[in-house]
Amino acid sequence: MASSPRTDDHIVNGEVSGSTRSREWIRLNVGGTHFLTTRTTLCRDPNSFLCRLVQDDPELNTDKDETGAYLIDRDPTYFGPVLNYLRHGKLVMNKDLAEEGILEEAEFYNITELIRLVKERISQRDNRPPKAGKKHMYRVLQCHENELTQLVSTMSDGWKFEQLINIGSQYSYGSEDHTEFLCVVSREYSSSPGSHQCSTDRPDHLDLHNSKDCRKLNFMYNLSGSP
Repeated sequence: MASSPRTDDHIVNGEVSGSTRSREWIRLNVGGTHFLTTRTTLCRDPNSFLCRLVQDDPELNTDKDETGAYLIDRDPTYFGPVLNYLRHGKLVMNKDLAEEGILEEAEFYNITELIRLVKERISQRDNRPPKAGKKHMYRVLQCHENELTQLVSTMSDGWKFEQLINIGSQYSYGSEDHTEFLCVVSREYSSSPGSHQCSTDRPDHLDLHNSKDCRKLNFMYNLSGSP
């Protein structure tokens, strides 16, 4: 019965032995984190630092750790996207990673096509039109008690009540006492560059009755509540 080939077999009759196959797997120690990949993957770009490394380029003079992994003093967080690019030729990165960090690593490892892809991604990001932000316009109306119902019925579409505050200032009108309120209303508007909405007192922003006793104070907040 023929015995199984040993791990130190060499090329026999044109076939690659187990020893050669085992040498195809490469272990890298990048900033204390170990990565396992193949020589073929690392040599995707034959002019890259990684390809020269596994070809034992004497000019690199690279050390190995106790496991035999090549020691590379770089950030392992950004090495992941670099290694994945060498595996499948696509730039895939987590949202919490900065393109500039990957570009720095791609330039260090001298991976030409990855450098081009990252620069293209950065250019697209920087030239992307800003998203239209949503802000809120708030208005505080100081009204008499007997004006609240009329105020509600005459508000324009888009406005909504936020808060009603009794300020406790009573006054007499005829034989009855009346209380004054602060009524806080709000309306959402777009803050996109092409938007021309502003906090003017035009009737289409807030349609009020003609009571001269109803006073209005305008101010604007964004979604985070900053003035």
